[in-house]
Amino acid sequence: MDFEALKEYLETHDNYLILTHKSPDGDTLGAGFGLCGYLRDAGKKANVLNSESFPLRYKFLYEGYYVQEFEPQSVIAVDIADTQLLGSHLAAFAEEGAIDVCIDHHISNKFYAKRSYVDGNASATCLILYQFFKYIGYEMSNQVAKCLYTGISTDTGCFKYENTTPQAHLAAAELMGYDIEFASINRKMFDVKSKGRLIAEKKAIEEMEYFFDDRCAIIVLTTEMMNSCGVEQAEFEGMASIPLSTEGVEIGITIKQRHADVFKLSVRTTEEIDASAFCKRFNGGGHIRAAGCEIQGTLEQVKAKVLNEVREVLGCSDGK
Repeated sequence: MDFEALKEYLETHDNYLILTHKSPDGDTLGAGFGLCGYLRDAGKKANVLNSESFPLRYKFLYEGYYVQEFEPQSVIAVDIADTQLLGSHLAAFAEEGAIDVCIDHHISNKFYAKRSYVDGNASATCLILYQFFKYIGYEMSNQVAKCLYTGISTDTGCFKYENTTPQAHLAAAELMGYDIEFASINRKMFDVKSKGRLIAEKKAIEEMEYFFDDRCAIIVLTTEMMNSCGVEQAEFEGMASIPLSTEGVEIGITIKQRHADVFKLSVRTTEEIDASAFCKRFNGGGHIRAAGCEIQGTLEQVKAKVLNEVREVLGCSDGK
């Protein structure tokens, strides 16, 4: 799709379900509630769905949101590269033909929807929506602007990641003009942490392991450890950046337990390594410097599989 085709689709359909990915972040929620706000402003009916509950740390994105009653006619996925990311409670939408439109910015998008608008050069899905709203002349509300700014800011690491583009800065500058309390948003997203989150970070750093002459660093977040901190899962978002913050590390990996024998990998890399290509080895994907996947097995089995692939990527013969 191009913007004209997307515009025509949204104008000629109604009763939308907007899907966001599991372990929701600022971009998928910002895009979901931002698109929902636009559709409702246009006189359409729309609801935002997630396989989990919406995290409290993003409550400011869904202030005033309420569920509308209607018979669904159209399904749109935002910031979802693969139907595997829908989560168990939205698994029915993973069936072929179940999703009508996908709006996404991941280079690893599987083009599973009937129609897709995918821009792998966009810093965030929220940036795509910002550009689309500009294209159609939609005057955003303060709440929609807040959603889009949050998605752009969080997916660029407060504009410090390599995926930050001039377009991202320009969009953020214009969105700041909507009186969105951007400083408060960035403080909430990047600086403020609960006591439980800080305890988790301390423990993760203390137990962080280094491999292959310290070129790889791994932290592990087990269910037991996360539960002991007494905070919701969304608070552990952002810890994936910890391993790569160590000088000399080229690939940082966070292994987060999701179920008894299912672990989520969050991979961050320097310029030498393609994180998305690495995660594709495990049927995952994402961006060049930030990607993810899921691996089944015991923690020991998962670590062994991961280290075997890291060894190959780094060109190491053997050893820790």
